[in-house]
Amino acid sequence: MSISPNTTYAGLSLEKRGHTAIVTLTNPPAHTWTRDSLVALTQLVHDLEEDREIYALVITGAGEKFFSAGAELRLFADGDKAVATTIARRFGEAFETLSAYRGVSIAAINGYAMGGGLECALACDLRVVEEHAVMALPEAAVGLLPCAGGTQWLTRTVGEPWAKRMVLLGERVDASAALRIGLADEVVGRGQSLQRALAMADSVAKQSPSSVRACKHLIQGARTTSPQQMLLAERELFTDLFDTADQREGVSAFLEKRAPQWRNG
Repeated sequence: MSISPNTTYAGLSLEKRGHTAIVTLTNPPAHTWTRDSLVALTQLVHDLEEDREIYALVITGAGEKFFSAGAELRLFADGDKAVATTIARRFGEAFETLSAYRGVSIAAINGYAMGGGLECALACDLRVVEEHAVMALPEAAVGLLPCAGGTQWLTRTVGEPWAKRMVLLGERVDASAALRIGLADEVVGRGQSLQRALAMADSVAKQSPSSVRACKHLIQGARTTSPQQMLLAERELFTDLFDTADQREGVSAFLEKRAPQWRNG
């Protein structure tokens, strides 16, 4: 099923280029997250799961200054615990859905990625960062904490010492430091993150979507599951690929010295 061109998502715009979906955050000036945009992101990713022609998702911010500044703090100004519970749930649903997306997700970080903005990028598989970008999880400075996976995904990505520096001390990280500690996969010049992310997505399109889906499941499973269990799952999923048209097409294309025509199934 393909997404209707008339479908709209609050605070987000969607463009398709070949086998790639480009999701742009569009809540100016700083592309902060709202209840509506978080619900919209969850729905958008679910819709992309059903679009068999889309193999990769690139997410970026409109303009040149902000990827996303995170949550809209006015939501928490009156100290309403019920509101906080709802927003935390919406953040969790949105970014956990993004993390579980069957294809490859790439964040093109084109400026400030703060709080929930950085957590969105951490939920992606890869991060391309522009040289002027700044990243931080500053929630503790306003009496809050990262509630959208930040403490967990940041620690897995950069290790406990740097996670503590960023969360407990509120340290900001520039692009060069992000590359050094593993928060960024690549650093590019100003205005070049989307182009580089799209080039990565083009590489994804050369891979079997069925294989990518299985491999991503195995790689992410290593976070929480023992090697013994995942090694068994690895062999099982290898065998399961022989039920797919992509497996037959991939081997045939190689032997026939031609480019494969994937069916995503």
